[in-house]
Amino acid sequence: MKNWIMVLLMMGITLTAFGQRDNNIDREKLNAARVGFITNRLSITPEQAEKFWPLFNEHEQARMSMMREMRNISKKSEGEISNEEARELIQARFDIQMKLLNAEKNFLEKVSETLSPVQSLRLNEANRDFTRHIYRMQRRERGSRDRDNED
Repeated sequence: MKNWIMVLLMMGITLTAFGQRDNNIDREKLNAARVGFITNRLSITPEQAEKFWPLFNEHEQARMSMMREMRNISKKSEGEISNEEARELIQARFDIQMKLLNAEKNFLEKVSETLSPVQSLRLNEANRDFTRHIYRMQRRERGSRDRDNED
């Protein structure tokens, strides 16, 4: 029963975060929904959550920063560039990918001290499932708006 309440609460928060017509995303509500989703999916205890979520949030911030760097490299490659500049961008991309891999390894090592090995292994899948869930909700919301606009 407790899990169902958590899921319903999470769904409500997620719908509220994405249900706005002007496409402003309420990051706070989105993060709360992610916490609820992952906590429920992995059966994270309150004691584990206290240690886990600060690690997760720190890792996510670092990962997002590196992903922004990757996007910047992609933007630089769109224009006219020399072969030498292209080589430098390729190397920069590989360097960031190595940083991402090392950050993921370090994160999982730290998290494995707090979560069980099974929870640690399933974390990435749970996070991906949450993202897929959000995309599906956005698609349905857009489809609903499109149908409303046709009337």
